[in-house]
Amino acid sequence: MTIAPETVGELREIAARYPQSRSALLPMLHLLQSSEGFVTAEAIEVCADVLDISAAEVSGVATFYTMYKRRPVGDYHVGVCTNTLCAVMGGDLIFERLKDHLGVGNDETTDDGKVTLEHIECNAACDYAPVMTVNWEFFDNQTPESAVALVDDLAAGNVVTATRGARVCTWREAERVLAGFPDDRADDGPAAGPASLAGLKLARERNWRAPEPSSESTTGDAIAADQAAKSSRTESDVAVAASPADTADSAGPKSDSNSDGKAPDAGGTH
Repeated sequence: MTIAPETVGELREIAARYPQSRSALLPMLHLLQSSEGFVTAEAIEVCADVLDISAAEVSGVATFYTMYKRRPVGDYHVGVCTNTLCAVMGGDLIFERLKDHLGVGNDETTDDGKVTLEHIECNAACDYAPVMTVNWEFFDNQTPESAVALVDDLAAGNVVTATRGARVCTWREAERVLAGFPDDRADDGPAAGPASLAGLKLARERNWRAPEPSSESTTGDAIAADQAAKSSRTESDVAVAASPADTADSAGPKSDSNSDGKAPDAGGTH
């Protein structure tokens, strides 16, 4: 066995967090990507052993979600959104420029092991299109020129900070965070950006509010809904007040992306 005993111990620690241990599979795979660099055949066997499930079940999950890789990834995974809006706003041009600049194709890694390039599906950041990610941190409103400058900074080892989120760490460090072992970057970056909060800002300026419940609406559900709406308005007002006025910054990394179709059963709540 080449997987370190310390890593196996952490896998068991993750499994113990869940009432149904198989629910731990997703963060366990992230931890193994952190330690091994990708999901190896041995990693699949170890997960199956810890969770007492079959290797086929583990493999079904590892090959379904696109955040899990079956071959080595560079220090920096650079994703270029080429879904509809980002594509028409320049995402396709950015991806082609980076392929030429780095000398790699889709899902390939540069010879020095620094950058892996991949075109990715929608990252729910359409208000900042075209977007890129580096180890799942957002880089907004990109151009072919800014994208080239970004990957050059990464390759040179310069400190790079996401538009909406933390300073960029390595792929393996990011995977450890996704496994549930936090680092010191959780509070880096702003909480929200103006583009995402434009509608809320307009509503505040025009004093738009959700309708109050009618006098006939006296059921528990109506009262609860009213209280929830008021609480949400208060939290949103705080978010607007805390956001930068003239930047396009907002919050950080995303959850496991997947292709279209029904996800395989990884068990329980992820």
